[in-house]
Amino acid sequence: MKLLSRLCAVVVGTLVTVGAQALAATAPTPRTFVKNDFRDAHHPAHYNFSHGNINWLPALATEAGWPKKTWKRLGQIILRESGGCPNRIGGDIVDKDCNVTGVSEWNHRSDTGLLQINGVNYDTSRNRWAVICNQMGICTQEPLLDPLTNLKAGKLLWDVAGFDPWKTTD
Repeated sequence: MKLLSRLCAVVVGTLVTVGAQALAATAPTPRTFVKNDFRDAHHPAHYNFSHGNINWLPALATEAGWPKKTWKRLGQIILRESGGCPNRIGGDIVDKDCNVTGVSEWNHRSDTGLLQINGVNYDTSRNRWAVICNQMGICTQEPLLDPLTNLKAGKLLWDVAGFDPWKTTD
């Protein structure tokens, strides 16, 4: 009886451990956003990203090559898609400082950055004609979390299709 009891304890302990590991594998990877975390030679310290604030848009849009006539619509799209948080992935919940605090849904996880660029545009395993991969060499999600890179990739999509990639059904 003691042997059976020990065996049951080992099996249950193993199942709990395996279950916990499986649950941890499906949990979102935390991404802490530090203000001005996106600084480099292209990102002066004065770019301050916060939810709902796009006062950085004229400078960054100019760097990315967007014509001034597009800025109003571009700003509307950025606010709708990411709230102005460059580190946002589809379904992320963010606070006022763009810190990711959770995930509300899991079915848009390839949508990336300021313009929430969809994986179909950069992942050739989903679309062999993925224009961002084929023309910019960006074939994964991570580089698109950089705000300037995201706006440049968005500009490429705009050059090809206007604002159609950001059309809504309403």
